[in-house]
Amino acid sequence: MAGTIEVLVAGGQVDPGPPLGPELGPTPVDVQAVVGEINDQTEAFDGTEVPVTVEYEDDGSFSIDVGVPPTAALIKDEAGFETGSGEPQADFVADLSMEQVKTIAEQKHPDLLSYELKQAAKEIIGTCVTLGVTIEGDDPREVAAKIDDGEYDGILADEATA
Repeated sequence: MAGTIEVLVAGGQVDPGPPLGPELGPTPVDVQAVVGEINDQTEAFDGTEVPVTVEYEDDGSFSIDVGVPPTAALIKDEAGFETGSGEPQADFVADLSMEQVKTIAEQKHPDLLSYELKQAAKEIIGTCVTLGVTIEGDDPREVAAKIDDGEYDGILADEATA
């Protein structure tokens, strides 16, 4: 009986314990092989929560699909803080550069609704608003307006794809 398991794991730090181990235990797959492959594929996300889907077959074969971490997790990882602000309008917990916003937007772009990098950056900035994170010392709403005015066009230019 083939099946699918979906879990949220710490990138590059999965072990046979919960949450993955108990889900894989009753299946015909080699738990250590699955754990090893997930760690290999999520190594770049080092400790950041990453959604992973494991599909397995009756013969013990499996495939792994690694998703992109939630936007808030990428922002927290990039800015180096654990918890967002309890009062994000007044109490700011971190500051990102526009280059960091661009990096996060590029990582999340396949999962976002936007077609252009500028719009993807504005989606990231929207999450910064709710977390209490400033962008280059400015309120994220002001930065979103500056993006609309073209102030960051040089940084947020979509790169040509071959």
